[in-house]
Amino acid sequence: MRVFITGVGVVSSIGLGKDAFFTSLAEGKSGISPVEAFDASNLGRSNAGEVKAFRPRDHLTAAEARRMGRCSQMALAAARMAIADAALPEGALAGPRASVVLGTTMGEADVLEDLDHAWIAKGLPGVRRAWIPKYGSTLLPIHVARAIGAEGAVLTLPAACAAGNYALGLACDLIRAGKADVIVTGAAEMLQELQFSGFVRLAAMAPAKCQPFDLNRQGLILGEGAGILVVESEAHAVRRDARVLAEVGGHGMTCDAYHITRPHPEAAGSIGAMRQAIERSGLDPSAIDFVNAHGTGTKHNDSAESKVMREVFGERKVPISSMKSMLGHCMGAASALEAIGCVMTLETGIYPPTIGYETPDPDCDVDVVANAPRKGKADIVLNNSLAFGGYNSVTCLARPGKLPPQGATAS
Repeated sequence: MRVFITGVGVVSSIGLGKDAFFTSLAEGKSGISPVEAFDASNLGRSNAGEVKAFRPRDHLTAAEARRMGRCSQMALAAARMAIADAALPEGALAGPRASVVLGTTMGEADVLEDLDHAWIAKGLPGVRRAWIPKYGSTLLPIHVARAIGAEGAVLTLPAACAAGNYALGLACDLIRAGKADVIVTGAAEMLQELQFSGFVRLAAMAPAKCQPFDLNRQGLILGEGAGILVVESEAHAVRRDARVLAEVGGHGMTCDAYHITRPHPEAAGSIGAMRQAIERSGLDPSAIDFVNAHGTGTKHNDSAESKVMREVFGERKVPISSMKSMLGHCMGAASALEAIGCVMTLETGIYPPTIGYETPDPDCDVDVVANAPRKGKADIVLNNSLAFGGYNSVTCLARPGKLPPQGATAS
């Protein structure tokens, strides 16, 4: 059964909505700036891809905004954008054949931060009752389902920074298994002091900018945002004469089973995930036109991913780019935002650049789309997510009609 993407919605540091988002991506606009959400002056690092233009009341009612944490607010805002982009009529998502499947890494952990600070300062009486029902990553899809009336499966996937790809893959599997007709999927993540300070302690964060695949790269930069996609079965989309943005092919999921932060030196899991995505789409590696790389800007990850590219594609150098150079690493939301970037690449034929790429690294012998966009063939692309803990998830996306019939087999 074929699965189509019919709408997308974005909350990001480089734009709200898909058009503003992709315009900034194509222009190589950086969303990295000094953090304002909390005091980072004593942490040794102060930059992030913080979403500063988001105003919850522009997208949510006052009651919705009050009962949700920032992560859920961004998820619902992006979901409403995606639903509008898909031109779904009112009530089309009501009932048990509509589901919500979302990914995140930490969800509303900021609520725990507020609770902790208040408890330390004032003891238990300082803990606000209103904070308690806001906590928990499971609330993200519940808030969205409540707002749109979806009564099908409501699932949260806390699959580290592969969560967005995991959510999209599971959503497609549910549709292919006949358990849903339409699913709102993707991921959301918010910038948090706990997360930020943790990566500083891991010595994984760059001082000012993220430079994936560059010889002098110094680490990742954190980001935040929400990327939401509406996916539908072919029958459902045809029945309502929906505009199709992209088709989802196969997805590959593996685990390194090796180390909590470092990729396996032989990269067998990552290679397996890419090959699964390609083979389950009914394709040969020669069919892939572009790869959105995981590209965190860390020494080990970029080198390992470059090895994966060589193993999968051989001597052929497929153009690759890392959107994290502009967005920062949005953790659970990363691969969902990047999937939307891939959808827009399919639509426009524009490969977004990797900004900050200055000095080639012999250990990263790949074709980086460096500092400026590139026009090229964009029928079929891969979205890589090679996350902490060895979570590997790769999704194949294609322009409508470009996958063979067997490309819609369940993965």
